[in-house]
Amino acid sequence: MSHRLPPLAALRAFEAAARHLSFTRAAQELHVTQTAISHQIRGLEDLLGVKLFRRLARGLVLTEEAQRYLPAVRDAFDRLEVATAELLAGRTEGALTASVLPSFAARWLVPRLGRLRTMHPDIDLRISTSQHLVDFAREDVDIGIRMGRGHYPGLRVDRLFGESLMPVCAPALLEGSRPLQRPDDLRHHVLLHEEDYTGWQLWLELAGVEGVDARRGPIFTDAGMVVQAAAEGQGVALGRLALAAWDLAAGRLTRPFDVSMPHDLAYYLVCPEGTAERPRIAAVRAWLLDEAATYEQELAGLAPPSAGNRGPRPAA
Repeated sequence: MSHRLPPLAALRAFEAAARHLSFTRAAQELHVTQTAISHQIRGLEDLLGVKLFRRLARGLVLTEEAQRYLPAVRDAFDRLEVATAELLAGRTEGALTASVLPSFAARWLVPRLGRLRTMHPDIDLRISTSQHLVDFAREDVDIGIRMGRGHYPGLRVDRLFGESLMPVCAPALLEGSRPLQRPDDLRHHVLLHEEDYTGWQLWLELAGVEGVDARRGPIFTDAGMVVQAAAEGQGVALGRLALAAWDLAAGRLTRPFDVSMPHDLAYYLVCPEGTAERPRIAAVRAWLLDEAATYEQELAGLAPPSAGNRGPRPAA
């Protein structure tokens, strides 16, 4: 039997545009242009021989034909999502792939993987490091960890934890001929930067420090490299706490001052809604959320070494 069905892409465009009553928001959700949505809708209307939308001054409205058609389209997509999730839920072999930022993978996730192995010896995690946002429909990826504001349409989103920036350095810099005791002592030390000089400029302003030139010192394009350079004694980094925490706990790094600067982004765990409850994915999600909660509890133990190193040097 031959089935004359509209293209799947056109139906996805119709369902998203009908849900948002906006071609623009449908395009943003489906990661295509508004022109592409308009083209898909027009082609679907030509194929069906009916108009699906009317443009009014207040925006789009569905025609009567579209209102009758939409429930069946939504039901079909719901059934496909459920059937796909059930099919994937039965797949137990092979590694579970996590797409993670390189610096976060190396300095936060990898040191904790032994605990995942202990809890779930049947789960092999494949770490794929990348900076770009995951397209779960096209990439062989099960979960992703990204730094952002938590707005990831169409995905299950779990906030792991926030981030802050603070000076970190090798313990040896607290001693020697130029001991790092107060923030204004930074003028005698190399400053290590991530991407540009902005971070240090903002921190020095927040700490009320004057006379320290923030526009000097090497610049790194990877946040993990900044922390690594500091651990090797190459200077003082304005490090992300999540990336420095392991070295701080091990004593390879120390916080000379307790002035920290909150980051405007946080770390989020994302995965498709349709696969979020697959047993292996659900287990890894639960483990990551537990690790994130434990990490936040451990932060209290990473305070500066003494109360004397807490702010700018008092004026004489």
